[in-house]
Amino acid sequence: MDSSSTNPNQQPELDPEKKRKKEEKAREKQLKKEKFLLKQQQQQQLQQSSSNASKKTEKKTVRRGAEDENPEDYVDPETPSGDKKRVSRQMAKQYSPAAVEKSWYEWWEKSRYFEADSSSSKPPFTIVLPPPNVTGALHIGHALTAAIEDTMIRWRRMQGYNALWVPGMDHAGIATQVVVEKKIMREKQLTRHDLGREKFISEVWEWKNKYGGTILQQLRRLGASLDWSRECFTMDDKRSEAVTEAFVKLYKEDLIYRADRLVNWDCVLRTAISDIEVDYIDIKERTLVKVPGYDKPVEFGVLTKFAYPVEEIGELVVATTRIETMLGDTAIAVHPDDDRYKRFHGKFATHPFNGRKLPIVCDKILVDPNFGTGAVKITPAHDPNDFEVGKRHNLDSIIVFTDDGKINSNGGLEFTDVPRFQAREAIKEALHKKGLYRGSENNEMRLGVCSRSNDVVEPMIKPQWYVNCSDIAKQAFSAATDDENKRLEIIPKQYLAEWKRWLVNIRDWCISRQLWWGHQIPAWYVTLEDDIVQNFGFYNDHWVVAINEEEAQDKASQKYNGKKFHLTRDPDVLDTWFSSGLFPLTVLGWPDETSEDFKKFYPTSVLETGHDILFFWVARMVMLGLKLGDDLPFSKIYLHPMIRDAHGRKMSKSLGNVIDPIEVINGISLEGLHKRLEGGNLDPKELAVAKEGQKKDFPNGIEECGTDALRFALVSYTAQSDKINLDIQRVVGYRQWCNKLWNAVRFAISKLGDDYIPPASLNPDVLPFSCQWILSVLNKTISKILKSLESFEFSNATTAVYSWWQYQLCDVFIEVIKPYFSGNDPKFAAERRFAQDTLWFCLDNGLRLLHPFMPFVTEELWQRLPSPKESERTESIMISSYPIAVESWNNERVENEMDLLESTVKSLRSLAKERRDRRPAFALSRTPAVTEIIKSHQLEIVTLANLSSLTVINEHDTVPSGYADSVVNENLSVYLELQGINSAEVEQAKIKKIDELKKQIERLEKIMSAPGYEEKVQPNIQAKNQEKLDSLKELLLLEEAAGLSL
Repeated sequence: MDSSSTNPNQQPELDPEKKRKKEEKAREKQLKKEKFLLKQQQQQQLQQSSSNASKKTEKKTVRRGAEDENPEDYVDPETPSGDKKRVSRQMAKQYSPAAVEKSWYEWWEKSRYFEADSSSSKPPFTIVLPPPNVTGALHIGHALTAAIEDTMIRWRRMQGYNALWVPGMDHAGIATQVVVEKKIMREKQLTRHDLGREKFISEVWEWKNKYGGTILQQLRRLGASLDWSRECFTMDDKRSEAVTEAFVKLYKEDLIYRADRLVNWDCVLRTAISDIEVDYIDIKERTLVKVPGYDKPVEFGVLTKFAYPVEEIGELVVATTRIETMLGDTAIAVHPDDDRYKRFHGKFATHPFNGRKLPIVCDKILVDPNFGTGAVKITPAHDPNDFEVGKRHNLDSIIVFTDDGKINSNGGLEFTDVPRFQAREAIKEALHKKGLYRGSENNEMRLGVCSRSNDVVEPMIKPQWYVNCSDIAKQAFSAATDDENKRLEIIPKQYLAEWKRWLVNIRDWCISRQLWWGHQIPAWYVTLEDDIVQNFGFYNDHWVVAINEEEAQDKASQKYNGKKFHLTRDPDVLDTWFSSGLFPLTVLGWPDETSEDFKKFYPTSVLETGHDILFFWVARMVMLGLKLGDDLPFSKIYLHPMIRDAHGRKMSKSLGNVIDPIEVINGISLEGLHKRLEGGNLDPKELAVAKEGQKKDFPNGIEECGTDALRFALVSYTAQSDKINLDIQRVVGYRQWCNKLWNAVRFAISKLGDDYIPPASLNPDVLPFSCQWILSVLNKTISKILKSLESFEFSNATTAVYSWWQYQLCDVFIEVIKPYFSGNDPKFAAERRFAQDTLWFCLDNGLRLLHPFMPFVTEELWQRLPSPKESERTESIMISSYPIAVESWNNERVENEMDLLESTVKSLRSLAKERRDRRPAFALSRTPAVTEIIKSHQLEIVTLANLSSLTVINEHDTVPSGYADSVVNENLSVYLELQGINSAEVEQAKIKKIDELKKQIERLEKIMSAPGYEEKVQPNIQAKNQEKLDSLKELLLLEEAAGLSL
């Protein structure tokens, strides 16, 4: 029910005891009010008898008035969970994030304000939350995502859209399996193989249920207005059925196939991993690296040379950084134009350990004659470049490693079962003995390691499932790059180049993983009774793909009619990015394209995520959406920066600089930060380093900042388009700013009074100057914020709303209307009422403008504002309308006049320095127009500059001695009484101002005298520059003249 439809003061019938207590409270309230009025009368008498009292004393008087109004800090009564928060018009003296944020979210959720309606006629606006991994709690990067997306969804909801923000979580196959494996090893000293697949999967589900709940609660703490009625998980029943359907459909259309190809292999996890799961270490020279499973560090950054005997000619010396792979060499390549090796063309080298004949092939694509020896060993089974050479020259591919990284039987009896990096040393020693070792040298290289296990990635040929991406990638490419029919916009535009790079050079997508946690691939291997080789998976054409085993049986029977067979389901699971790539489709009901959600909300409106997964997630969503949903899954992509710490370092548990958003919201001591590290998986050395990092970055812990300050800070950081260097002190600053907002509303409520009812609209023509001005600049702020939000320039929006609240409403307007409320002077009666109305409109609009960024404090303060009686007001600010500009509020003349007043006040304040006592001043005007403006607004200048008086004079008048002066502009100078002011400081400031003017003139003259200036710079810009230069020179003359007269 809307609050405007009932009397807000109306209460239900009370029993006698409650009625008695209510009457007692009413009497106490009346006594307090009478006491306040008496005090106020005393203050009026005091003000009349001491009109030249200092501003400091005046502030104490105002403050005492506020204290009498609120004799003690008011603590809100407890609110039952889900009920609308119980607040009072009496406000605490200080903003408290914990107190303000309490109860609102539960009420919003229970009131179903977050839920979208698939039957609504409102235009849809849909966002899918990038599903966080269930690997643990959310980090500060997730908070950035939530802050940006909730800003968008709250804004669109307030604009009248049918706004849907779908929550979900990702099962995160490899990442989750790794953390759970570490957990059971730490707690039970067992591996997943010890447990078996079924029990291990049970452990993972237990983990998911625990941390999934934590993630959902964190999102609620962040104020995320997600539609929880549509919450999903990538491995819930509906999503699992959709994933199976997608796989089968793509297989039927020959877009999924099985093949033996080179993959990134992790020997610790024993699975293929994606490119995004490979981190690279830049190595400059010989370096020892710790590798899982090895007691001693392993040497990298070394180029080892050895010789291959060549029949009848001699030998060929090759160089390699991975000498252990030589066991799988099947050729040697040279450049066809390298004269050194022309006599080797068509010859064969002999492998020193197994006698294998290695053809010497010519390959100008691979071989650089100037690198190493100019002869390259070729191992097609263990190197991506060699794999391509193998295809070009029809070479054998010999796999020499087992899945866990040991030498297999293809490597020869001497090295079988030796771990690969121990084999490295053993092979060197064996080559020494054979007289074939030719030394080593430092070599700069990039070492690929798995981000999950830290194992050194091994390229290996493995049978895997692939998606043919060539055609669907072309569609995705053209959607964003076809200027005549562009359907997909990437923001910021700089990432369009990366989009092109990935999709032009796309390779087919390996979608199978040798894991247990994930969507098991819906494919069954058919072993025929008469197959010569009975090994599982030996024949790549013996597979059937089906929705379930019953369908697989039918398909196998049809395919092998009359033959006896048995089926074995592929134990592998799908790459997590496959199910994630289907997310916009599956969360809205696909494959049921007749569902109400799918028809109403697909395609979604915008995809917001980090730029680091533009290809791995975003491009794949586009490809799969186009193929399976017959449309782009979204029309806009907004990519946010990646968060680093204040020093620009990547956040890492081992550095101790990972920030938990809840710790920023609640605050945490240094000891608390240390305790969190101790509960993790860091080894003792890493733990010590991490603690030292925390001690350096957060010596006093993290101060309580609250959700609103954290969100606002994160959104304001988006101006840093590539990386965000997060400084917690900036968040602390916004928490302090929340206190400014609190006090602004507290002041307003104290001046509006209990019986105030705001009007339905304002007529700016009858308002005082300051009221006209604040409405005009509010209008500009509204327009700027709307433009910024439409163009995804969120930082510009936060700057605009912050600047209006801070520098225009609080610093100027509230200060300038205070005289209207001082002593209830009858001559200000009309101004007082107009100021009340304008102040209410400003706070109402300002809070609604700010709400998408700071939902909690704006709801709390908006609820405390008096409600209009006649015009409707929604129950919550989050379902109120977002402000739009009011044309009648625009007033350029008033804004220009206020600009002059603010410049005047700034000059007077600079003369007063830090002194706060009131003193007289003069304003010397050189034109009638300026004279008129200053005379019309003396009260505003006196108030803002803290003057005892202001006298306007012209150039024929004389300023009394003992005054310091400052030039405001070419038409206006100001003079302030010097008594108590250090004249040397004034002189120093004047010299500094003259120097700055000279520098500005010099910079501008340099620009205007640059070669080609007149030809390259537009005439209107040249005219503006000349006008500015003339103005600066006139100001300089006036300042120098004033300096001589001082």
